[in-house]
Amino acid sequence: MAEDLSAATSYTEDDFYCPVCQEVLKTPVRTAACQHVFCRKCFLTAMRESGAHCPLCRGNVTRRERACPERALDLENIMRKFSGSCRCCAKQIKFYRMRHHYKSCKKYQDEYGVSSIIPNFQISQDSVGNSNRSETSTSDNTETYQENTSSSGHPTFKCPLCQESNFTRQRLLDHCNSNHLFQIVPVTCPICVSLPWGDPSQITRNFVNHLNQRHQFDYGEFVNLQLDEETQYQTAVEESFQVNI
Repeated sequence: MAEDLSAATSYTEDDFYCPVCQEVLKTPVRTAACQHVFCRKCFLTAMRESGAHCPLCRGNVTRRERACPERALDLENIMRKFSGSCRCCAKQIKFYRMRHHYKSCKKYQDEYGVSSIIPNFQISQDSVGNSNRSETSTSDNTETYQENTSSSGHPTFKCPLCQESNFTRQRLLDHCNSNHLFQIVPVTCPICVSLPWGDPSQITRNFVNHLNQRHQFDYGEFVNLQLDEETQYQTAVEESFQVNI
């Protein structure tokens, strides 16, 4: 127990959060050169986009790591033994259970708008293996995301707080931080709704905070919005086998 406490004191709570998705680590992996830790899925997605660089510091990542990153097992073990506070309800939760807690935490979902941490296609399967969510809905959202674009090719959105329109994601973020920082009104996030996994019935209580937490980057730069999650995962696996180790 003394060894566990000693190991834990070398970490801060921030060490249990992924710098890509900004949420509690899921299947943490660590780069060899710079020792930065990411969720496995976040890391693999970033590798497919950026090539041979650490998503945090742009340090070099070996071919072997890009195909099969090393699990941060020491961190996983600590996450199973120690707790942190839910960022919304302040309940003490074991770090490895935090993501599961978010799915049932009403305060968290009111604050951040969605229960899934990494962009995730919430498609449940019925007893015969058919999706309960129609393909048309996903397709419509994808087309909306692609059609509402600026001259630069980036999607544009309307601010739900003042109804001003034609904002790119970054301009909407800047606009809200400048004009609506302390305005807390329940609204639907236009960026979330435009994504294939978006739910138009999902209400975000603190929209500006939600933008700063969830929309610091364009999802289209990290995922192919025309593919479902399973297809993207399979593609990443297939590509990893093509890397010469």
